[in-house]
Amino acid sequence: MRQGQAFLALVAATLAAPAVASAHDVDVTSVARAFLDQIGPRRYLLSVVDRKVPPITSVEDVLPQGCAPLPAEAVGTRIVAGFAFECSSELTFDDVLTLPWPLAGVVVLARWTDGTDASAYFRGDGREVLVRMGDLRASAGTVGRLAERYFTLGVEHIVFGIDHLLFVLGLLLLVRGFWPLVKTVTAFTVAHSITLGLAALGYIPVHRAPVEAAIALSVVLLAREIVMGYRGRVHLVHRQPWLVAFAFGLLHGLGFAGALGAMGLRSSDIPLALLLFNGGVEAGQIAFITVLVILHQSLRKTTPMLSPRMEPLLGYSLGVVAMLWLLQRLPAVLGA
Repeated sequence: MRQGQAFLALVAATLAAPAVASAHDVDVTSVARAFLDQIGPRRYLLSVVDRKVPPITSVEDVLPQGCAPLPAEAVGTRIVAGFAFECSSELTFDDVLTLPWPLAGVVVLARWTDGTDASAYFRGDGREVLVRMGDLRASAGTVGRLAERYFTLGVEHIVFGIDHLLFVLGLLLLVRGFWPLVKTVTAFTVAHSITLGLAALGYIPVHRAPVEAAIALSVVLLAREIVMGYRGRVHLVHRQPWLVAFAFGLLHGLGFAGALGAMGLRSSDIPLALLLFNGGVEAGQIAFITVLVILHQSLRKTTPMLSPRMEPLLGYSLGVVAMLWLLQRLPAVLGA
């Protein structure tokens, strides 16, 4: 991870320094470099550092929908290699530039009018290179668009985040009674909201590999307590389940933050995006809990003898799956 960050920092420094075309041989590296500058409201300039890249014969095919090329005199600057363009609205994280180059990749340094900049490496597929604005911290666009985007991402992350869902399932197996369940789920929500917010705002560093391994371990430990409870060995965890929910919720919040941070948020978008993403996570979590409670009640009514036997089995299954995840994730932590 640190090596990757160092590489991007080195590339960005190289881009920022004055260079001549002969200083970088794209024929050797198969990696081109480019600047994307916002030069005014809805106006942008793409400058290609490497002059040996194949010429772009159709600029319109490169640009996102709603954008069109501008003549050089319209922007008041001399364009050596590249082109200027204007869009009907600001570029947002959903927009993509399609560079028709059969290269290994392109490094792009974006410089926005709000004073922020970002660099990223975009891998080619042998025919073209897709430069995604989301990786360059482009604007989220309108409030409605941002709301839809990040709320949906939050729902998707919890629904498709199987390790988070299994932890919630474990809490349901551990807790007895409606109000204890409400307290436990609330504690989990409050805890992961705290660390999600702190990490998204940059107060807590998020290292993905150890966080994912620790989340798997949290499910293993929760599964153990479920099994111990069915054996009659009741501990503080069973008497006060909200404590374990809060403690491990802090950890799961870092996992949510890793997903949110990977979206390349601009600082101006963080507060609202954070609120919406967390709201999406909660909506997905509530939907999952509702489905499980309905299934459990249906099972108790239709097969009353089977339900008590299934719950310990679910606890064991939970532990086995989580242990496999832990073993899969440990090599990344140990650097193997």
